[in-house]
Amino acid sequence: MNDVRLIPLAALQHYAFCPRQCALIHNEQVWADNFLTAQGNLLHERVDSGEPETRKGIRFERGVQVAAPNIGITGKLDLVEKDISSGELFPVEYKRGKPKVSDWDEIQLCAQALCLEEMTGQTVAEGALWYNQTRHRQAVSFTPELRQRTLQVIADVAAMLASGVTPKAVYDKHCHACSLFDLCNPKLLQKDNSLQYVNRLFSTEDFDEETTE
Repeated sequence: MNDVRLIPLAALQHYAFCPRQCALIHNEQVWADNFLTAQGNLLHERVDSGEPETRKGIRFERGVQVAAPNIGITGKLDLVEKDISSGELFPVEYKRGKPKVSDWDEIQLCAQALCLEEMTGQTVAEGALWYNQTRHRQAVSFTPELRQRTLQVIADVAAMLASGVTPKAVYDKHCHACSLFDLCNPKLLQKDNSLQYVNRLFSTEDFDEETTE
């Protein structure tokens, strides 16, 4: 088990957003910041730098390191709230933007809950996503369906990273929000005809320009 590569929690959201992005970051070690990621980094730094405190029967722990070797993930949680009387744990993930139509953020938060469950042996039923753009906290229930989806993403990420293969670029409108857009160049690579061009150059057929007599 010591030789198993633990997947960073952030890789799950990267994969849900775009498998190619995940491979570029976590296999090829490619990274670039843009305005969106820079804002996100500042938000997480502010959250993680806060001191532990207890208010109204709730203990607030920030920057909590977690690992779940049995399912192969590890990472740092922005905030874990613990109810002093019941001992219940409640993970909170801070996000720069606003709630998404997709389940990218819920998957990352559910993975945090799975880590806490493996480490403590207790069930974590709910958590929350806090969005800086809307200043709104959105509750998330860790349903059987969300747990299964999260475990499937973990398995898919593990298989992709183990293969060492970076998926081909597939251009979509969400590509413009990616900090790796210029490095990935999805518009160019999706339409890459270089192989056909090289094959034509070295073809045995004679494609010299004809001259008229």
